[in-house]
Amino acid sequence: VSRHFFDVEFIKRYIDLIALHKMNVFHWHLVDDQGWRIEIKKYPKLTEVGAWRVNKEDMPWSGREAAKPGEVADFGGFYTQEEIKEVVAYAATKHITVVPEIEMPAHVSSALAAYPEYSCTGGPFTVPTGGVWPITDIYCAGNDKTFEFIEDILTEVMELFPSEYIHVGGDEANKKEWKKCPLCQERIKKENLKDEAELQSYFMKRIERFISSKGRKMIGWDEILEGGLAPGAAVMSWRGFQGGVEAAKSGHYVVMTPVSHCYFDYYQGEPATEPKAFGGYTTLKKVYSFEPVPADLTREEAKYVLGAQANLWTEMVPTTTHAEYMVVPRMTALSEVLWSPVEKRDWEDFNTRLTHLKKHFDIMGINYAHGSYRIDIETSFNNSNSEASIRLTSEQIDPEIHYTLDSSEPTASSPLFSETIVTDKPVTVKAAIFKDGKPLGITYEKRICLSKATGKKVTYTNPPSNKYRAGGASTLVNGLTGSDIYSDGQWQGFEGNDMEVVIDLGAETSVKHLSAGFISSPSSWIFLPQYAEFFVSPDGITYTSAGKAVNEKLPSDQKNERITLSLDKLSLTARYVKVFAKNLGTCPAGHEGAGSKCWMFTDEIVVE
Repeated sequence: VSRHFFDVEFIKRYIDLIALHKMNVFHWHLVDDQGWRIEIKKYPKLTEVGAWRVNKEDMPWSGREAAKPGEVADFGGFYTQEEIKEVVAYAATKHITVVPEIEMPAHVSSALAAYPEYSCTGGPFTVPTGGVWPITDIYCAGNDKTFEFIEDILTEVMELFPSEYIHVGGDEANKKEWKKCPLCQERIKKENLKDEAELQSYFMKRIERFISSKGRKMIGWDEILEGGLAPGAAVMSWRGFQGGVEAAKSGHYVVMTPVSHCYFDYYQGEPATEPKAFGGYTTLKKVYSFEPVPADLTREEAKYVLGAQANLWTEMVPTTTHAEYMVVPRMTALSEVLWSPVEKRDWEDFNTRLTHLKKHFDIMGINYAHGSYRIDIETSFNNSNSEASIRLTSEQIDPEIHYTLDSSEPTASSPLFSETIVTDKPVTVKAAIFKDGKPLGITYEKRICLSKATGKKVTYTNPPSNKYRAGGASTLVNGLTGSDIYSDGQWQGFEGNDMEVVIDLGAETSVKHLSAGFISSPSSWIFLPQYAEFFVSPDGITYTSAGKAVNEKLPSDQKNERITLSLDKLSLTARYVKVFAKNLGTCPAGHEGAGSKCWMFTDEIVVE
């Protein structure tokens, strides 16, 4: 509710939806840079000032100008303490616990706009009108009065919320001001801390001790692991699964909420046909594939996984109907995943049963999503006969999918997909769902680029991020190119790291062409590599460079696009091919993430 405010009536309706799905916790994100939403009687300016921002809703979220002197801040809202009590009591009648989140040390521009003395610089600050990055305006960790301020706030919060856990955020704190602040540097010295990461750990441990003294438990985003975790703290693992695994293995309770499966602010269908979303791609089927207990955990360690949750951040969600659309029926898929043993989960059966539940949604007047008309073009490769098998699937039940293999646009008279398509040569598949002779949604296209690398063994020197592994190592040689959406399951992401992979062709063979595909999306911090260099080897030990394919586009000139870096007209022999792609490393000057790690995404490696 911090990015866009929703009234008590809708919060109750949202709780009804949670109850309908037998979920038992409502995590209420009451504080963020763009709005402070809870009345704190000791500090009235938190809502008098922090709950309101200048209305810039006609501009893109990440491109809004800061408020100017004299502009009226009248967009926002907050909940009185009586309204908070009303919501908590209502949730209790549904057997739902409300867990409040009071962010710290970052995501607090709304608080600092009201009380700048608890920052490192003293301000002045305004409530941001839209996106903020990097988040440098944070609480001063060297000032004891900062902790008095936070403890006073938490005292009032805990009087309103009887929940076992109190969420304190802890994410995305840029330590730039801490490095310059004399008080913070003195704190580091006095407490024998190594650096600013340990200063954040000191900050969170101090807050955890206070929360514990009140008989409660602290929970925060997985960044609270950095520098050491407070003994009784629990972790919400959002940057993938690894933070949750680390916490569980060290005996801390975990809520799994990875961005890969649980961010419901992401698109659930083709962006061109969907309401505006933050980015990314999380379909209903992807949510249903979620397994909240990682295989890395032993049976004993798995007991520390309390459960999972989905997050609806509302930068791009200004209305209640839009909010409903983003969560239903993805909420339904998540509920079944969490309440059902893995051996009982069946996507086709779930999708069939969902049609009956949608009748209840209709009666309730819920503005739910009707499912993506996306077509997944899936391949498998048979090494024994060098044939690729192609399957066309959709979230729709018994979809009428027509396709072509010659790059032409499919029509209702094109072949109807009914069984696996087999090919032994490169083809371009185009497919669309039809009903009554008319297409539903858009045409989906994939280039099946069979090559000598298809289906072969891939090993990594630098593995991709756990957030974007796609289908594992086989993704790079599955014969499928990625779409223009980096989260479509065909792209692997490397965060700040170079890519180096080796493909074993199985036998020494002639090589005339080498290539790898890449994508850029600067608004998502994804940039093209500086270059890709290809190497060949007869034995996997001694490698010779076949050449370097340089990306000529400057970071400032890049847009949302995909490119192929390749070497042609080669005359080589090799059994092993190594591909090295040089990551830009950090976002360039002038970019909102300047100096922070950037991403490099790659899809298919081709050897001909």
